[in-house]
Amino acid sequence: MALRGDGLLTHDLLPGEKGPQDACGVFGVWAPGEEVSKLTYFGLYALQHRGQESAGIATSNGEQLRVYKDMGLVSQVFDETSLNALTGYVAIGHTRYSTTGASTWENAQPTLGATAGGTIALGHNGNLTNSAELVELVAERYGPLRRGELARGNTTDTALITALLAGDPDHTLEATALEVLPRLRGAFCLVFMDERTLYAARDPHGVRPLVLGRLERGWVVASEIPALDIVGASFVREVEPGELIAIDADGLRTTRFAPVERAGCVFEYVYLARPDTSIAGRSVHAARVAMGRRLAREHPVDADLVIPVPESGTPAAVGYAAESGIPFGQGLTKNAYVGRTFIQPSQTLRQLGIRLKLNPLREVIRGKRLVVVDDSIVRGNTQRALIRMLREAGAAEVHVRISSPPVKWPCFYGIDFASRAELIANGLGVDEIAASLQADSLGYISTEGMIAATEQPASQLCTACFTGHYPIELPPANRLGKYLLEQSELPLGSPEDGLTTLVTGVGGAGALDHP
Repeated sequence: MALRGDGLLTHDLLPGEKGPQDACGVFGVWAPGEEVSKLTYFGLYALQHRGQESAGIATSNGEQLRVYKDMGLVSQVFDETSLNALTGYVAIGHTRYSTTGASTWENAQPTLGATAGGTIALGHNGNLTNSAELVELVAERYGPLRRGELARGNTTDTALITALLAGDPDHTLEATALEVLPRLRGAFCLVFMDERTLYAARDPHGVRPLVLGRLERGWVVASEIPALDIVGASFVREVEPGELIAIDADGLRTTRFAPVERAGCVFEYVYLARPDTSIAGRSVHAARVAMGRRLAREHPVDADLVIPVPESGTPAAVGYAAESGIPFGQGLTKNAYVGRTFIQPSQTLRQLGIRLKLNPLREVIRGKRLVVVDDSIVRGNTQRALIRMLREAGAAEVHVRISSPPVKWPCFYGIDFASRAELIANGLGVDEIAASLQADSLGYISTEGMIAATEQPASQLCTACFTGHYPIELPPANRLGKYLLEQSELPLGSPEDGLTTLVTGVGGAGALDHP
């Protein structure tokens, strides 16, 4: 089979540069009479920004599950044939960026497990912090041999959740979930299903977003509101932190499995979420514009033009220009179709670096004193190359303004930053960073200014990557890490685990064996 490009569209503007990588996207629908696989496909399409490594959909007609997943973008994984084979009235979907476990087909979602009454399929957005403890719990409850997804080589915290939810032969899936969910630590937004019921759950801190929507003939849950919009669902409310929702032929019911301790991720407002969504009632676009305004007040400069680093810096640049009175302009053009492919650029092209994705509008920036606005600086290589390119194009001065504080700490709740040793702000002060970037000046928004722009109480936000204050307790360092389960000593067992309701053939066969 010919290799396809893996479709990894990242924030990085330099080949090989590691920027802040998104969390995952989840989607679920319960809608008799609708083409739920196609609704899920378009819902995932709206959530593609949250993960570009793999995509998968599970559906059920009430009696049997069908699943299809593969590596790549949503539009690469699915076509009319695969979607038409995914029949039924309940479905879940997932688009992945890996934060626990490698980027492999075995780790693609939805994951599968055998329950007492049938089969569970599950998608997870977030990252657990007590995976090592859960490995021990799985072994204690079900024996030392790996079962299900774990036996098939899945090394994610999602596989651990699935094993725990699927393992109780004496209780319903819903009852098992209410026992298991309080034992999970960290960030998790889950969509899962059996043959007849759709479930959604959100961790007690509400780290990642999850929303509930209404269709004329059913219900939808999704990571962000635009995924509701694209399928014609009306926004009802957010799934509450610590809430389990179940939707079936009897309607929607909700149960609280843990008290609320809000600590929503502030970086969702800065960069991760789509600008056309809202989180906790606050428009993300409005928050980013407000960050730009605050940035202009905190770090003014005499300049001729404000330009964004497309696309992530645009709302903050609009705010900076409006507050400062300096004109806003598009000084950089982005090639929207350049992702990562199996064709590597030659050494000559590699030396061009950032020009593979951005090109300056010379007539706009020549001779101008520029304010360049971006959402964050991680290692600094992208900004350094960008400044060099702008100067070569004739910029008189380049002043960099960042709409988040310096990133100094790793995230354990679903964002994959560079390692702490690689974070430029961890070892250098602001003036030293400016000198390293060869910028005429550098200004970061204050933590207080960023939080004020979200219009959320500081006590209800997670700012760990900026402050080092982790609202969810972390285990010792040797029990954390992206590849923790790949290093686990839990022995492998047989993959034969009784998934009797799974349909094989087009779609179904791909759930257990790579196509």
